[in-house]
Amino acid sequence: MSEVQAALFGTEAEPKTQELPELPMGWAWARLNEVSRINPGLEIPPEQLPDDLEVSFVPMKAIEEESGRIYTGDVRPIRQVRKGYTAFVEGDILFAKITPCMENGKIAVARNLHNGIGFGTTELHVVRPESGIDAQYLFYFLVRQDYRTQAAHSMTGTAGQLRVPADFLRSSFLPLPPLNEQRRIVEKLEELLSDLDAGVATLRQALAKLKRYRQAVLKAAVEGELSREWREANKDRLEPASKLLERILAERRDRSSGSKKYRELEPPNTSELPELPEGWVWASVEQVGHVQLGRQRSPKNRSKDYPTPYIRAANITEKGLDLSDVLDMEFTPQELEVYRLLPGDIVLSEASGSPDQVGKPAIWGGEIENCCFQNTVIRLRPALISSQYLLAVFRSYYVTGVFARIAGGVGINHLSAGKFARIAIPIAPYEEQAYIVAEVDRRLSEADRLEATLQANLKRAERLRQAILKKAFSGELVPQDPNDEPASVLLERIRASRAQAPKKGKRKQ
Repeated sequence: MSEVQAALFGTEAEPKTQELPELPMGWAWARLNEVSRINPGLEIPPEQLPDDLEVSFVPMKAIEEESGRIYTGDVRPIRQVRKGYTAFVEGDILFAKITPCMENGKIAVARNLHNGIGFGTTELHVVRPESGIDAQYLFYFLVRQDYRTQAAHSMTGTAGQLRVPADFLRSSFLPLPPLNEQRRIVEKLEELLSDLDAGVATLRQALAKLKRYRQAVLKAAVEGELSREWREANKDRLEPASKLLERILAERRDRSSGSKKYRELEPPNTSELPELPEGWVWASVEQVGHVQLGRQRSPKNRSKDYPTPYIRAANITEKGLDLSDVLDMEFTPQELEVYRLLPGDIVLSEASGSPDQVGKPAIWGGEIENCCFQNTVIRLRPALISSQYLLAVFRSYYVTGVFARIAGGVGINHLSAGKFARIAIPIAPYEEQAYIVAEVDRRLSEADRLEATLQANLKRAERLRQAILKKAFSGELVPQDPNDEPASVLLERIRASRAQAPKKGKRKQ
């Protein structure tokens, strides 16, 4: 941490004057706990308030990321929330202290609270501005990315349970302008950032439309609508998919000739399935390829004599395979023959804590030699059918929630190899599969390029937001007025008021 950062964000010792950047006329440096009270609670203890007093309940999800907007429409009697929740009042600033919320900026000024009182999760710090300190000015100071980054660096606790300590807030230094200038800064920030927010909202709406467009493309692909005109123009030369399916099943019988393990694969029940285009046919996944669940990871399978790379569900993303973090474990030569991935294999995430993440598919392209797969992954090895076409089908099932509806489990949702093998999928004629793959790739590639542009613009907007905030807190956003009461006088008044205030019993923070 640099000397300036140490001064800005607090250290054990009082910083030296030369460590603090020079401020504009009338401004002063102050610690946050000099201009606000951190986690002060209510003036009247909650247990002394009437049981039926209605107050706002504000869970973490009611605070919108970055914008500071807050939903206070959930009203509850105080008897339900006085214990086990954090109390605050109108005008307090709520500061989420846990890692995920800290990264996304869940910070807000409490407004429109029912009866002026709110209760929320204990994962909130409360910052109550003193008289003469504009709450919105403090909000903009706290929501800056560099402040949140320093807050994240100060976190304490165990992995997975890290939190920003209250002492970080108390010891943070902020540049304090006169009250009138605070208000001018807030007014200018709201003018500039409201325009920026409108642009960001438009960009995010476009991203949401792109997501729906991708879903529509994949849905149209598996329903035959994407290739309808091409199919009509080429129907005289297309072999029905039923013939392709017959060849696939015949080949599988021939390969298993004489094997007692072979069983005739049952077609799917189509009584409740939609009608397919002419020349298409329904088939079960197991009819068109071999389904295999990966090998379990356990202490006995730790790498020893045959360390072998393997992929797991975490390596399968919506953009394809991420092989930046591939682990290894023991696969004997015999196991390698069973679990080795070959180019053209389709891999899908078998399990996830979230049902909408189950069944995420990708194609193995032979990126790593002799690579296997864990039992959080299902492999399909297609027979006489396009892997790319099947990928389009499975991507459609993934984004439209088909896999999520099939998956089950408590805590962890499992697709399971058995369920996956019995899923009905639409098979198009072989030549039509190639057209569908090319058309899906063309349209989704265009969507990817547009998304990259939109994301770049969002990053540009965020850089502009931070640049505007930096100007605000360096005194460059609005001009100084020599007639304003200096911040040093305001600070002295706050100190005097605190000195005269009656002492209260120490509260637990």
